[in-house]
Amino acid sequence: MAATLGGLMLAMSPAAAAAAAEECVASPELGCLSGSVRGGAGPADGVVILVEDPEGETETITTGDDGSWSVEIPANGSYTLTLDVGTLPEGEQLADPDQNPRQLRAVVGATRTVNFELGEPEAEAPSAESGEGGTDSLAGEDDGGDVILGDDVSTSSITPERVAQQAAAGLRFGLVLALASVGLSLIYGTTGLSSFSHGEQVTLGALLTYVFVSLMGWPLVPAIILAVLICAGTGWLQDVGIWRPLRRRGVGLVQSMIVTIGLALALQYLFQLVFGGGTVSILSYIPGTWTLGPVRLNIPSYYSMGISIVVLLAVGWFLLRTRTGRATRAVSDNPALAAASGIDVDRIIRLVWVMATGLAGLAGVLLALIFNGANWTLGMQMLLLMFAAVTLGGLGTAFGALVGSLVIGMVVEMANLVIPTDLKYAAALVILILVLMVRPQGILGRAERIG
Repeated sequence: MAATLGGLMLAMSPAAAAAAAEECVASPELGCLSGSVRGGAGPADGVVILVEDPEGETETITTGDDGSWSVEIPANGSYTLTLDVGTLPEGEQLADPDQNPRQLRAVVGATRTVNFELGEPEAEAPSAESGEGGTDSLAGEDDGGDVILGDDVSTSSITPERVAQQAAAGLRFGLVLALASVGLSLIYGTTGLSSFSHGEQVTLGALLTYVFVSLMGWPLVPAIILAVLICAGTGWLQDVGIWRPLRRRGVGLVQSMIVTIGLALALQYLFQLVFGGGTVSILSYIPGTWTLGPVRLNIPSYYSMGISIVVLLAVGWFLLRTRTGRATRAVSDNPALAAASGIDVDRIIRLVWVMATGLAGLAGVLLALIFNGANWTLGMQMLLLMFAAVTLGGLGTAFGALVGSLVIGMVVEMANLVIPTDLKYAAALVILILVLMVRPQGILGRAERIG
């Protein structure tokens, strides 16, 4: 969020407000509560915030010149934040007085961002706390304030810095979404099947990385590689054990789609049974951030965008420049004609399942690293956006899925500038409807004659 671009300040007493402050950085032993106080007139300095810990002890913090504040959290538990309205600048007031005091849960090893927005009180002002609907979202929100399944950015003002920050978040989201959407599009193109279980491959990748890194203590890079390979292997198993037998029996696409729904539900509740209903963190600490101009994201975000770009370029090269890739496109265009020309359609379809599930697993890994958290509903929450991206770009076209994902990612994040967080996904679907009304085949899809 733009409100946090000024940086995080270490907790300080009112008497030391003007002193130089160090940034609070979460570690395996400490967590952080941080945020800012700002309104349409800019940041508010010298504002007193009282932080009450689970033991009932209170610490006093004062915002710095950029309106930011920060305090260390030595233990997990419920904390109460109270902003002293008497210390607000003259003429300023809280935009949502009902959110003061504010009670929330914080954990060691993570940074929780809480912002107080100033302005005219509204009947139902959006919560200024990171997290969907003002509640806990994925653990370990990044210091940029961008939580993928629950960003909340105040709509009180639009500044160039906020636009740049949200555009960067949109690009990040769009690239990671494209990894999963391209695979979903390839499955549809080669089989005609809309796989509702594709989202669970995203969840599987994230949870496997959690197991290898957090529970087994493996280095991060080998853990990621193995998680992606296992996800790819599940695609091979699915085709061998489910989809190829169903194709040979002539089972229709509607029946097969229902099978994918059942598989998705089974996997979701299996994940919940094994990992519980809460959020698990891969890293024991929150990595630092990099600032590029007005954009401030955590370090895994930059690595994730780089990995996504490299992998997507590799997929594009495979489809355009290799013999197997051209065969994949041929099967996607016309399976019967491809078979008549000597292409082993079953082999291509199996390869597509392996590649698609591997890409989805990688998307889940990157999401879990960006926000240092994953839970059993991660894939389910991503599935609708994947379908929207595939449909927007053009059904069955991998490059269309890429374009559609970038559009959806940008719309979802940029929508935070003008509408409440709870409606940002609805904005993406509105764009989808409008584009399809003008171009029913999607952005890169081909018009087909019916009848």
